[in-house]
Amino acid sequence: MATQIPKVTYSGAINEITLGADDNAVTMGGASAYAFHDFEGDAPHRPIIAFEVPDVAPDHWPAALKKQYEDVWGDPAAWAKKCVEEFGADIIHIDFSGTDPNGADKDAAHAATVAKAVADAVKVPIVAWGTANVEKDTEVLRAVSDALRGRRAGIGPLQDTNYKQIGASVISDGHVAINSSPIDINLAKQLNILTENLGVPVDSVLIDPTTGGLGYGLEYSYTVIERCRQAALTQQDAKLQYPLYCNLGKEVWKVKEAALTEEEAPTMGDAEQRGIVMEAVTATSLLLAGADVLVMRHPEAVKLIREMIETLPAK
Repeated sequence: MATQIPKVTYSGAINEITLGADDNAVTMGGASAYAFHDFEGDAPHRPIIAFEVPDVAPDHWPAALKKQYEDVWGDPAAWAKKCVEEFGADIIHIDFSGTDPNGADKDAAHAATVAKAVADAVKVPIVAWGTANVEKDTEVLRAVSDALRGRRAGIGPLQDTNYKQIGASVISDGHVAINSSPIDINLAKQLNILTENLGVPVDSVLIDPTTGGLGYGLEYSYTVIERCRQAALTQQDAKLQYPLYCNLGKEVWKVKEAALTEEEAPTMGDAEQRGIVMEAVTATSLLLAGADVLVMRHPEAVKLIREMIETLPAK
């Protein structure tokens, strides 16, 4: 007797969102079933991988990462080009950590210059990411938004305390807002309502639910992402029918298991392999929960995840 696979019929679907311009644009979302449940519904776009490019030399990054990028260390434009040409980045995620008031405290002019340099170096879509410092991000991301006008970039994080100022720039410059909330489905929904009321188009929003690394909050992130996807697909909650953007690389590589050297932790094994596996397992878990975009760092971890993504049918 043939086995009958039980199937669920979903009443909702995820909005399709496009980043980038012209032939270099990428589209995400559009799913009408849970992740990897293509036998139950449509999944027109595979998940996308973005490579993180820091605006200043990230001296806090572990040696395992520095080894991969030492030839472009401190040069964001060259770094972005390497990620595209050597590692096949779908998106370049510029991390403006250099503007952090508690760090180098670079100004908005620095950020705009970096954004322009990266935009000139690569054709793939760009995401500009602040430090989550409300006041500084408002200043920096508005300048970056203007510098990237015409590229339909992702701008984030938009928070409930600065969404009006940054959201206005997103609207006027034709970008995509990345709404960020602290691992809470109700806060995520509320911020989406606020940006929609501001006038951000529904085809120009991504959700950043805040992402934890393996062993450091991943279970909370997984649950919130899963609940967002469930509400969108089974409850037709239009305020949560947006693709999910997961900034995981920075969360994985800052924890001790990924950062400690073999001399510091001789019982934990090869330091680089340890970090790669932690990043890949975190990314795998987020894909299963429903993530549409993964922001990653190590190219070997990316290779592992691409093998998983490529098991999905191409549309």
